Amino acid sequence: MSSHADPDLTLPTLVGAHRSRDSAPRLLLTIIFHPDTGRIGETAELPGPAGSQPWVLGRYSPAFGRCGDAGPPAPLDEDHVSRRALEVAAEGDKLILHRPEGSSRCRVGGRELEGRVVLAPEQLQAGVALLLSHSVVLLLRLAPRTAPADSAVANGAGLCGSSAYMHELRRQIAVVGSSGLDVLIHGETGTGKELVAAAIHRESQRSGPMVSVNMAAITPGLAAAALFGSARGAYTGATAASAGFFRQAQGGTLFMDEIGDTPLEVQPQLLRALQEREIQAVGGAVQRVDVRVISATDAALDGEGSDFKAALRHRLGACEIGLLPLRQHPEDIGELLLHFFDLSCRQLGRPGLLPRKDSPAPEIAVWAELFHSFLLYRWPGNVRELANFAGQVVVAAEGGVALPEHIRMALQGPRAEQAVATAVGSSPRRKIRDIDEREFDNAMQANDCEAANVARQLGVSRQGVYRRIGETPGYRLAGQVPLAELERALAEHGGDARAAARRLKVSFSGLRARLRGSQLVWF
Repeated sequence: MSSHADPDLTLPTLVGAHRSRDSAPRLLLTIIFHPDTGRIGETAELPGPAGSQPWVLGRYSPAFGRCGDAGPPAPLDEDHVSRRALEVAAEGDKLILHRPEGSSRCRVGGRELEGRVVLAPEQLQAGVALLLSHSVVLLLRLAPRTAPADSAVANGAGLCGSSAYMHELRRQIAVVGSSGLDVLIHGETGTGKELVAAAIHRESQRSGPMVSVNMAAITPGLAAAALFGSARGAYTGATAASAGFFRQAQGGTLFMDEIGDTPLEVQPQLLRALQEREIQAVGGAVQRVDVRVISATDAALDGEGSDFKAALRHRLGACEIGLLPLRQHPEDIGELLLHFFDLSCRQLGRPGLLPRKDSPAPEIAVWAELFHSFLLYRWPGNVRELANFAGQVVVAAEGGVALPEHIRMALQGPRAEQAVATAVGSSPRRKIRDIDEREFDNAMQANDCEAANVARQLGVSRQGVYRRIGETPGYRLAGQVPLAELERALAEHGGDARAAARRLKVSFSGLRARLRGSQLVWF
């Protein structure tokens, strides 16, 4: 603890001192940015809205710790933050934040706070960003208390974070990794499914390699040969025998991404391979394989409209792991962002870019503003989008931190804490007609024309995005691309449908759906 004593401190406990599996939501403050970047991710547990005693948020209170740390908890101890930056009190199940006159600048949910703001339980559950002075960013949120220390699963490689969710995910990876069971990972695009698969493979200690295959990128007519191999002359163009993905992964792990796109005619063969651990190459003999299968999907494999075989779905899911979208564990944004910034700086040879405790105040302010803006963003592309943005910021940082224009425009879109706006000056749900041409174009580029993600970023309906696509020159739906033009685009990019989609300015998912019913060669 700092030697400074604050007579106004009324806050009792710290999350870092607890080692409990209690998952009941607690009112937590998480450090998203601090001039001492080693403190990013530290957390303090606060009295909930039901508590009767007020408390003070400022330079010397509360104290923050990290689960499992041996050292004592410590306050922010940042000179630019006032001793009484915010006074906090409960009013029923709501929380009242008040900025005393003359205290350091404070923004709540992206808006300047001059007097007071009342936060409802649903706002606290979503999380409320606090920017104190120009130097510290915090997240105030009702969330499960941090879990006990992890297993040996690395807190890195994109799996970093101190939230209860990330602790539990790393624990699950350790347990599942050593189990030997096949695993089904489900979650939105960009949530880190392949990172989790790779971590499970490492934990399994299997001697063979991890082989990855995108099931959506396999031509339906060649899927059996791609998965199980083929004998020479088994089909037109088979001038040599091929091993197939299952045999390539012998003794290791086969990771099948976008498993929901497995061709219907191949599903029975895949089910047999999983049940018997036997495969039959096209035109070849039956062979036994020693392969662990990890599959992933961002789509529902069962329910109305799905043609995915129930038996295969349940065989794949001998063990299942669900990944949350980033907006549901925003406490981890600071640590993830720092990790990806550090990674990009090392890759690009810019070790001096990140801030230090002794960095000049204007430089600290720039970094605090950047972390604050990233905390407010909705992240429709989840951790993958955050990693991409972090890398692009480092690339653009010639003489200091700079945001590329398309990232700046994306961050100015709908924010994660729109609910807070109702407390300090409401902002209604947006209409597609209120989106100007430039903002729409930036959102389409940032999200590769995927209507669902564009709608999330802009805060409008998906139907509105489809309507705007039809009205905007230069954009169209995948079904509107003439077949000859589509064939040319695929040829230009060697059959890579994702690259062709970018070239045609249509969504990859829409193009993929169209290609399934065509005879064009793609991958």
